[in-house]
Amino acid sequence: MIASALQAFQDASLRTERDVSLAERTSFRIGGKADLWVTPDSEDGICLAAEICTANEIPFFVIGKGSNLLADDDGFRGCVLSTENCTECRVNGTGVHASAGVSLTGLAVTVCNAGLSGFSFAYGIPGTVGGALLMNAGAYGGETADVVTSVFCYDPVEGTRLTLSREACEFGYRSSVFQKRNLIILGADFRLSPGNPEKIREEMKDYLQRRKDKQPLEYPSAGSVFRRYPGTYTSKLIDEAGLRGFQIGDAQVSEKHAGFIVNRGHATSAEVRQLISVIRDEIKRRFGIDIVCEIRTIPQTEL
Repeated sequence: MIASALQAFQDASLRTERDVSLAERTSFRIGGKADLWVTPDSEDGICLAAEICTANEIPFFVIGKGSNLLADDDGFRGCVLSTENCTECRVNGTGVHASAGVSLTGLAVTVCNAGLSGFSFAYGIPGTVGGALLMNAGAYGGETADVVTSVFCYDPVEGTRLTLSREACEFGYRSSVFQKRNLIILGADFRLSPGNPEKIREEMKDYLQRRKDKQPLEYPSAGSVFRRYPGTYTSKLIDEAGLRGFQIGDAQVSEKHAGFIVNRGHATSAEVRQLISVIRDEIKRRFGIDIVCEIRTIPQTEL
């Protein structure tokens, strides 16, 4: 199956690599190798790559910049479809279309330069439009759902393309319909507001500095590990449980921000999973609260 898919990718002029280290292509710097890594350069290319995987019965996983992900130590027996080259971005008045692989920071700069406000919250988030839609990413009082109008996606089971309204996306806190349905996000339309570019740049600069001050950017991580618990910050609970700095192997609860697990050097997926389990159990024991992970795994499993 791998051989026939590889030939099909090559026939379709889709850039394809074999035995790719997931540790080298994810922000956590953890994980074994994926059998195939395919990099389409358009929304059409993503659909075609998914069609080839489906036709050859090869499991596939769609990835953006590789943040918010924990790859298994054994790698992935299948194909990773990377959206990193799907970076089309068009501004028309106050409307913006961005493909799934457009970086959030890059998009924030683009719309700022166009004199559009409403996307500053995303500046500095190490992800892509596709990931932001999947997770309804947000920060500093703003979130993706506030500015998106339509999302374009592909159903690999039906082999059809869909356009979903914001309401149909079922956005919630760090959640969306894309976590429930097997749909591939291709891109989205956004509606922003006119603004002063200099004021917007100052706002983005302030947000970036806050991230640098509060987050452990000096170590590899997958970002915030757990969703905020209603009424409090999960990082505060972890801190109160005395787990700041707690370490299993090279996986550590960040000493700078207890909501992050960082890779101190050669952490494994197994060590991160064990650390997550310890944190959950201790929060449950002390506070009677069940906390929920927001990072995803390759291959997709429960954390």
